[in-house]
Amino acid sequence: MSKFWTYLKTKDFRNHLIGAAGSVLAVILIAYLSLGYYTRHGSGIPVPKLKGLSIDRATAILDEQGFRYQIDSVYVQDQPPGTVLEQDPDAGTNVKENRTIYLTMVTTQAPAVGLPDLEQSTYREAVAILSNNGLKVGDTTYASDIARDRILEVRFNGQVIHTGQKLPKGSRLSLVLGDGAGANEVDIPDLLNQDLDAARFAIRGAGLSIGTITYEGSITDSTNLVVVSQFPMRTDSTAKTSIGTRVNLTVTQAKTTNEPQQQQQQQQQP
Repeated sequence: MSKFWTYLKTKDFRNHLIGAAGSVLAVILIAYLSLGYYTRHGSGIPVPKLKGLSIDRATAILDEQGFRYQIDSVYVQDQPPGTVLEQDPDAGTNVKENRTIYLTMVTTQAPAVGLPDLEQSTYREAVAILSNNGLKVGDTTYASDIARDRILEVRFNGQVIHTGQKLPKGSRLSLVLGDGAGANEVDIPDLLNQDLDAARFAIRGAGLSIGTITYEGSITDSTNLVVVSQFPMRTDSTAKTSIGTRVNLTVTQAKTTNEPQQQQQQQQQP
């Protein structure tokens, strides 16, 4: 062991050590320089800027500069069809001749999507649902319905469409919404030939109020009256009125139900 340590201190060992280290360094340097020469590091052709160009213009530039290319397509709303959306490598990157450039263009034909279920949805809900499915909201119109802003119909190009129907992605749809007017209107009850108490009950039950009561003819029993006319009156053209509308009634004396029995009894007596 002492001889080994003595050898490490000799001049021969130092010379061998220095020689070995120099050899390793020389091998590494030669390999680095050779690799740089082989790959022509730092040299090449810069990739042209193709993003935003039409696909025809982009491929023409690549052909002129000797590049190969591959094209993929994707649909993007609000982007002109046939436009280069992405490129790889990026513009300005130095590459070898005949390098393949990968392009992503906006497809010229939108994929079809199904109309989502908008039944019972509100306007805000419908906007979010349509947006998530790649569709847009166009014009909105209103129709009579008890629920305000509820979706009643969906139309595309003037035609009513239904859940699941296929449409081009990005299509703009028209919505028909409820105007809420149904909540302010009620049916006019038919009160003719009803007794006054029943008519009053029907008026209040319909959300209307009792207006003027006009008595017609001789009234001998105020507890036995029948309705002979009303205003407003239910007709074929007028079936509804606003909540709280006053209903005016005309009443007359009703015939007692026991009058025919009394007359029969009088006729049977000798």
